[in-house]
Amino acid sequence: MAIKKTGIEKTAKNLSANPKKMSSFFAWDGDTLILNVLGTPGAKQDAIGKVKGNQLKISVTEAPRAGRATDHMVRFLAKEFDVAVADIAVVFGRMNINKQLRIKAPKKLPPVIARLTS
Repeated sequence: MAIKKTGIEKTAKNLSANPKKMSSFFAWDGDTLILNVLGTPGAKQDAIGKVKGNQLKISVTEAPRAGRATDHMVRFLAKEFDVAVADIAVVFGRMNINKQLRIKAPKKLPPVIARLTS
């Protein structure tokens, strides 16, 4: 049986940048930050790590079960970027370590991104 996509998922997919064409792990679409992520679930602590290829490594403590690690990552990143959880959309990779996120109007940027934008 095929899984039906919701309107939000279709919209996010249509708006997303092609990760293979992104020259970096992040890009801007107006005031929205598009972020390619390599997730690491089950880590000792939540942390934003180093850039690996065209992805930013993000570790979370939650175990990889039924998308819980991704949900935990979104809550963690909402604090790091000083935005509401609803301002972060998972474009693809909810149940995969390779993800793309769209963060609407981040109020602050982690150092790994801030030093590349200045």
